[in-house]
Amino acid sequence: MRTITYETAIFEAIAEEMRNDDRIFHLSTDAPEPLVTEFGDNRVRSTPIAESALTGMAVGAAGSGYRPIIDWRSITFAFVAMDQVVNQVSKIHYMYGGQRSFPIVFRTKVGGGTRRAAQHSQSPYSMFMNLAGLKLLLPSTPYDVKGLLKTAIRDNNPVIVFESERLANYRGQVPSGDYCIAMGKADIKRTGTDVTIVALAWLVHEALDAATELAELGISVEVIDPRCLAPMDETTLRQSVKKTGRLVVADEAPPTASAAAEIISIVMEDGPTFHSLKCPVRRICALPVPVPYSPDLEDHVFPDKTQIVNAVIEIMQNS
Repeated sequence: MRTITYETAIFEAIAEEMRNDDRIFHLSTDAPEPLVTEFGDNRVRSTPIAESALTGMAVGAAGSGYRPIIDWRSITFAFVAMDQVVNQVSKIHYMYGGQRSFPIVFRTKVGGGTRRAAQHSQSPYSMFMNLAGLKLLLPSTPYDVKGLLKTAIRDNNPVIVFESERLANYRGQVPSGDYCIAMGKADIKRTGTDVTIVALAWLVHEALDAATELAELGISVEVIDPRCLAPMDETTLRQSVKKTGRLVVADEAPPTASAAAEIISIVMEDGPTFHSLKCPVRRICALPVPVPYSPDLEDHVFPDKTQIVNAVIEIMQNS
């Protein structure tokens, strides 16, 4: 095991897969220098700022036997490619009657914390969750992002990998050998018996810090990282809530029509899980406002450890 950053783990995964399969190529408006150095500018291309064109080229290339990786960079830039994503990427395998595979990986950065104001501090993954035909990953550690990205590159379907902007320099242990992580399998980051916290991306680490603080108060917290938004690991979520009887969901996106709302629905729609609840569930989400540029105001908009701790204490007192 080595300790490397989240960003290093991403480029390790891509490089390892490109060495094993010469059909893989990488397109981005800013070509990563380490990949260019090893694979050359034929397979790792810097492109014009035209995300709609990049996405369309990926569909055509994938249908022709290649395995493109497209880096939209900030999720903001993906919005100009939404026609391609909604009407082509997510549906084209079905439209071809399953006769052609379209293995495409889209990389994109989400989240705040980098002081980039409203347009570049978004986490709109729930918009993509509404599209049948896409697999969606949201890793929170270097170990997870490398293993899941390698799985995504080998998959024969379109996959979007949401990379947390805040976690680029987060360090964690990663094996030196080859490994993959199956999609649709949540990870129990910490076991507990009193409260289940389901947290996404950066908030996984805030939830783990909150769990440590709450343990000093005698409250045992289980922290679950879904890792994959589509498909979602419903079994692990429900089993945890059945055990603890309490649920808090922490998501960096606003609450309306969110991944947090979907997680709560998974719990509430299952009879045995619903009846195990000892109190109403709680969502700890970003405020439903454009993200301000002011650092103090940005910090006010996003949830953090303190809000998670307070929510857990409150539901423990009221159940």
